[in-house]
Amino acid sequence: MNIMEDLGVQSYALRGFKTNQQVADKIKELGLSKVEICGVHADFSEEDNFDKTIAVYKNAGVDIACIGVESFGADAKAAESRFKFAKLAGAKVISADFDLDTVPDCYRTVEQLGDKYDINVAIHNHGAQHWLGSGRMLRHVFANTNKRIGLHMDTAWALDSREDPVAMAKEFHERLYGLHIKDFVFDRASQPEDVVVGEGNLKLKELMTTLKEQNFNGPMILEYEGDVDNPIPALKKCVQAICEAAG
Repeated sequence: MNIMEDLGVQSYALRGFKTNQQVADKIKELGLSKVEICGVHADFSEEDNFDKTIAVYKNAGVDIACIGVESFGADAKAAESRFKFAKLAGAKVISADFDLDTVPDCYRTVEQLGDKYDINVAIHNHGAQHWLGSGRMLRHVFANTNKRIGLHMDTAWALDSREDPVAMAKEFHERLYGLHIKDFVFDRASQPEDVVVGEGNLKLKELMTTLKEQNFNGPMILEYEGDVDNPIPALKKCVQAICEAAG
């Protein structure tokens, strides 16, 4: 695991910058070369713009490691454009949510498209209020789907669900297809606040050790949602903390 080669940034952390060129430039400023693009910076339903969007990152030397977070229902036509973008971009993972009202049809749709495009879809566990935020629900989904569907674990939202991200990485390692490396502290009302990774409740060094032991090779995406207008100083601290934790 080579952190500076494997680590990327979720473009939502750079949502204060509206063009893809700005996002690509900021990622290079961080010394990184991978991105997970979200809907703020790409319309995954407008196929005529796919080549233009992808070219911005390619020309900047930034690889599109994954896209998301995208919500999937049972409509294969609506879902397929996401797979087309990911395939054109060279991404192997889509971070995802599922529409509960369309279960289990949404699973079958994604499994079939995953096979067609050779792309895995990985659940973004979005906290205690999210229907897929707990380990219990993830176990249920994985018991009823094939391995095209896995986990894109968000470490901070796992904390919000009172889950241990390190334990989740161990338990779900066979279905762990990506990571959002993110950290929270909580106030007395249990409301979360983004902090530099390793400065909150995330056991960053233990997580890095676990990933090394598992030979994890999926997208490792840094996400920090604070300081919208100027997130670069905090993101640089995050990169440094991750590198130090990884040894």
